[in-house]
Amino acid sequence: MPKMKTNRGAAKRLRLTGSGKIRRRRANKSHILTKKSQKRKRRLRSATLISKSDDKRMRRLIPGF
Repeated sequence: MPKMKTNRGAAKRLRLTGSGKIRRRRANKSHILTKKSQKRKRRLRSATLISKSDDKRMRRLIPGF
């Protein structure tokens, strides 16, 4: 059976933490930033963990995870 192919789009967006959880970047931080408050933009800066319900689907996209 051939190797599983990695979903390249997912591989560029997701990273693994030291404990094995998956990190993602928050949405809405790329453009149209003038109307967003400083507090909102500051909170968008931090990366977050993916939800528990999405974990299995994300690991399937990237076989090495």
